[in-house]
Amino acid sequence: MVIFLNTPLKYSCIFLCLFLWPSTILAQLSQRQKDSLAACHVPLPSKRGFVKTNLVQKSISKSSAFLGMKKIPSGAFDMGAHDEKGRTDEYPVHRVAVKAFWIDETEVTNAQFAAFVAATGYVTTAEKAISWDELKKQVPAGTPRPPDSLLAPSSLVFVPTTGPVNLVDYSQWWQFVRGADWRHPEGPHSTIVGKENHPVVQVSWDDAQAYARWAGKRLPTEAEWEWAARGGLKNLEFPWGSEPIDSGVFKANTWQGKFPYKDEAKDGYQHTTAPVKQFTSNGYGLYDIAGNVWEWCFDNYRHDYYATLKKKGTLVLNPKGPLNSYDPDEPGIPKKVMRGGSFLCNDSYCASYRSSARMKSSPDSGLMHTGFRCVKDIN
Repeated sequence: MVIFLNTPLKYSCIFLCLFLWPSTILAQLSQRQKDSLAACHVPLPSKRGFVKTNLVQKSISKSSAFLGMKKIPSGAFDMGAHDEKGRTDEYPVHRVAVKAFWIDETEVTNAQFAAFVAATGYVTTAEKAISWDELKKQVPAGTPRPPDSLLAPSSLVFVPTTGPVNLVDYSQWWQFVRGADWRHPEGPHSTIVGKENHPVVQVSWDDAQAYARWAGKRLPTEAEWEWAARGGLKNLEFPWGSEPIDSGVFKANTWQGKFPYKDEAKDGYQHTTAPVKQFTSNGYGLYDIAGNVWEWCFDNYRHDYYATLKKKGTLVLNPKGPLNSYDPDEPGIPKKVMRGGSFLCNDSYCASYRSSARMKSSPDSGLMHTGFRCVKDIN
């Protein structure tokens, strides 16, 4: 079995269907990659090769422009991890200032995204076929064209394992499912009927950008997101403070039990999204800013971006991320930043519900645990 580590997992799944060579994923990993994967800085599955859809700008009346949003004050803070629990790309801590802005109090819901699609006819990345012309650029020369059935519209779905597995092999719990999209987040036989108030998932960064422009908003910068997530608390680990996730009342939709095979669902949601506003908001009135779904940010991802800012030695005003992306785990794939963790996060594996935690994926990727919220400038 062969996995091309510099290739999006969606395409890797195609390769698994094409080749049955006698080798193991683990044997092909460098020590750096093993260490990175073991620390749960696993590159989320990627999907590439789609032409961006033309965007439609929505006109919004002033009376409803800030409905469902919270005003976040301007301020300066120390961005990054303040303890030893952070991953490498969460250091060093650096001083950042942001202007005041508005942010959605919840993640964008299925109902809201459905209104966008109804108004514009927008087709998401997951609903489009994979381009063989794009795919063949990322495989060895001479690789035969896969059958059309493997290039059909599809996306990545989490499927719990039946028991413990090697946690460096994320293909054990992610499956490439034909017909999975925002309307069918777990595959063609699933539905969002009755889940109108759940966050929309299986949306790419491109899809989130399209929605934000239609809504007269934009995606938050990584600095804005972290400043808002901290909710006015200074240098504390979580949006709710410093109390561990498994102490006291349930604070977010996360994984309780043994990942990836036993979610005890003590919080009421077993390896799935929760409706928005089911858990207490943070100090700025924001719901699900930790857990539930990963949230796309505007910024390009670079593993060394914080170090670059720190070298400047001054207060960084309204940073918008690096000009280009580089991820040493997948050097050939541009990435965007994701924040907040998801319902798959667990202390023993990920713990990405920390305010400083970062993740990354390619802008044309959609997954069953990925969504977004939007911001709006104060004029």
